[in-house]
Amino acid sequence: MTTVYSIGEVAKQFNLSISTIRYYDKEHLIPNLQKNTAGTRIFTQENLDTINIIECLKKSNMSIKDIKTFIEWCETGDETLQQRLNMFQQLQQSVQGQMAELQKTLDTINYKCHYYTQAVADGTEEYVKAGHNV
Repeated sequence: MTTVYSIGEVAKQFNLSISTIRYYDKEHLIPNLQKNTAGTRIFTQENLDTINIIECLKKSNMSIKDIKTFIEWCETGDETLQQRLNMFQQLQQSVQGQMAELQKTLDTINYKCHYYTQAVADGTEEYVKAGHNV
């Protein structure tokens, strides 16, 4: 028997609001999402896998419109494999660029942590400033 999940369980698992999941359904981002006779959404592992991809794509700054296009390509089948590959290759380059920028930010934060750790240990910035730029 297939394990099914309630919208509340799905919301908790993905740390999303129930209204966000309803929005995904309304926008047809979760193919094959079933409802029981009372109209309650019933989520399968396949639906959870789709939500996981949606969240990944959102975190990479992809728009809902583009996510919807991706979902439609998946539903179309193998004839869109190249389009999906191209999309993920572009996304990969974009995320790598974002990571490089974040690494620069982290480097600055690490430097400042070291700087202020030394200043606190010395009880002054005077000695640290003498050897480093602020």
